Amino acid sequence: MSFDPLAPHYRWMEFVLAGNKLQRCRTAFLDRVGNAQNALIVGEGNGRFLVECRRKLPTARITVVDASARMLAAARARLEHSGLDSRGVQFIHTDTLCWKPDCASHDLVVTHFFLDCFPHQQLEQVVANIARSAAPGAAWLLADFQVPALGLSRIRALAIHASMYAFFRVATRLPARRLVPPDGFLTARNFVLHEQRTSEWGLLRSDLWKHTGHSSPPLAANASARAKVTFSPSPSPLREQCETTGAPRVSLPF
Repeated sequence: MSFDPLAPHYRWMEFVLAGNKLQRCRTAFLDRVGNAQNALIVGEGNGRFLVECRRKLPTARITVVDASARMLAAARARLEHSGLDSRGVQFIHTDTLCWKPDCASHDLVVTHFFLDCFPHQQLEQVVANIARSAAPGAAWLLADFQVPALGLSRIRALAIHASMYAFFRVATRLPARRLVPPDGFLTARNFVLHEQRTSEWGLLRSDLWKHTGHSSPPLAANASARAKVTFSPSPSPLREQCETTGAPRVSLPF
């Protein structure tokens, strides 16, 4: 899996297919986290949210984690070209499935259009890894796709999802074949949904979650974690690169 080949096309693809709708989802709750001092952004892509986050949090420490070197380079360049202060912004090239962040070190966590790329067991591991970094009371901003429950909006969303996952499976060897909602995994890690906004007939969601302050249970203690976490059955650049910084990125750009 690698999103490096799509990095040069990331921005125009999003603009053509979605205009500014996804960016509005990303920034929906940014005004609620203005006191954050140590932010973690996972699966950032080409840096559009990073720039807005830096504007809102000019003195905060920001850590950007992505498995695509080209996406990280694009995010760094976008931040530098914005004229904003890049001091205090750290870029980490690694795979979130294997990355072990410092425990309870961030008061803001951000995952925009990223968690929808993982099948069930991998998503559980990714959420657990990221949640370890959240300090008590931390906010988690999440923007993503979803499937409405009923009606034409559900049919429309399912058709859009099918086309997206088909494209990215071919273009990037994405492991997920369908959307897995992350809500249960966030709840298991002691996050509570404070507010949600939906748009585009329920296709898009923007969430503000907050950590309750209680310690998260180990992954194996969760009822949903009884099955051993497995990786995609393809020969495993993912497995081989987990201990390096060259692992592939899994994040939908639109």
